Amino acid sequence: MQKSTNSDTSLETLNSTRQGTGAVQMRIKNANSHHDRLSQSKSMILTDVGKVTEPISRHRRNHSQHILKDVIPPLEQLMVEKEGYLQKAKIADGGKKLRKNWSTSWIVLSSRKIEFYKESKQQALSNMKTGHKPESVDLCGAHIEWAKEKSSRKNVFQITTVSGNEFLLQSDIDFIILDWFHAIKNAIDRLPKDSSCPSRNLELFKIQRSSSTELLSHYDSDIKEQKPEHRKSLMFRLHHSASDTSDKNRVKSRLKKFITRRPSLKTLQEKGLIKDQIFGSHLHKVCERENSTVPWFVKQCIETVEKRGLDVDGIYRVSGNLATIQKLRFIVNQEEKLNLDDSQWEDIHVVTGALKMFFRELPEPLFPYSFFERFVEAIKKQDNNTRIEAVKCLVQKLPPPNRDTMKVLFGHLTKIVAKASKNLMSTQSLGIVFGPTLLRAENETGNMAIHMVYQNQIAELMLSEYSKIFSSEED
Repeated sequence: MQKSTNSDTSLETLNSTRQGTGAVQMRIKNANSHHDRLSQSKSMILTDVGKVTEPISRHRRNHSQHILKDVIPPLEQLMVEKEGYLQKAKIADGGKKLRKNWSTSWIVLSSRKIEFYKESKQQALSNMKTGHKPESVDLCGAHIEWAKEKSSRKNVFQITTVSGNEFLLQSDIDFIILDWFHAIKNAIDRLPKDSSCPSRNLELFKIQRSSSTELLSHYDSDIKEQKPEHRKSLMFRLHHSASDTSDKNRVKSRLKKFITRRPSLKTLQEKGLIKDQIFGSHLHKVCERENSTVPWFVKQCIETVEKRGLDVDGIYRVSGNLATIQKLRFIVNQEEKLNLDDSQWEDIHVVTGALKMFFRELPEPLFPYSFFERFVEAIKKQDNNTRIEAVKCLVQKLPPPNRDTMKVLFGHLTKIVAKASKNLMSTQSLGIVFGPTLLRAENETGNMAIHMVYQNQIAELMLSEYSKIFSSEED
């Protein structure tokens, strides 16, 4: 009878302890055994879901108690400080970016961690008996900050853990989200910041193991092909570079040093390792290399547009596919043979887009910086004939590459205007397109809106009075 009473008392103690702490260690002795020193000993860990670990033999008892002391947080660290509904989105897992998906979660904050449930904790605990565990965030070493730029929603803050997980929490109610932010921040501030945090050590161990496994599996085929003496050293480097955060920082530092020490484009060009390019080079340098005063690429684009683009609606106004334009740009810069009649350049807007990009990327625009203010003063003149003569005089003073390229370009654009009834591109439309591209101030210190008006007006005048301005230049 006494034995039954003791058994009932033990069960009551177990139940009360399980409800209070969530984790206990209990040793059961067989009082009837004649070999007390060899009596059976069991260590059990009762978690929130009632999961029991495998028994640990007696001779490892001290070791198991040492592990439990480091891993299982004390009672005061598991007490719930705050709980309620918030909007949650996980945007990174172990440093890997995730697609942002918002969902409503029941958030439970204790002094060490945050748990996310799909419903209230009382309902979730009943489902956890099936083995399902809530998503948990260890706050030891975590970082919290407001993250307005991460979402279009209001009242969003981000939690970043030492393992590289990132969570966004949000609520439309200001005082609720503010209260949560301060509660989580206070919990983080109370926890140790260095590697003495047991949960951090455990998390780092998991990262080391998973990262090493991923890296080794990724490079497994390469390792098998290498010589045996190299294989061991490579595996050693992969393991330690994945497991040691300081190694990652050293790699980043070395990459930064490499980038800062790499030779400049000018140095590579001077050594002949990289040829001078067409796009992004000064106009006079391009013309010098080609022994001409008008770049070959400009002539070829103009010829192609006049062959099959004069009647196209919105020519020079409609943008072509940027990826295709960049491909054309690359071919031209590599001095590869270019045939604009090829089917891949079938879209005429790609050709016009590339031509506009060429002028836009000139280090100094077609109208040189030193002439900008003089052209602006000329366009301000009230009398039209005086205005035309002033612009004509300035054009004649331009360097030959600028003057001749300008003459060819605006002569081409007058043919576009002549077909305005079909392509719907008037003088004003082309002035808006080409004004800011061909003419701009070196330092935009004044009113940019006023400058844009003058840029457009100068381009329009060059088109409408083309024959008068370039009359002395006619062959």
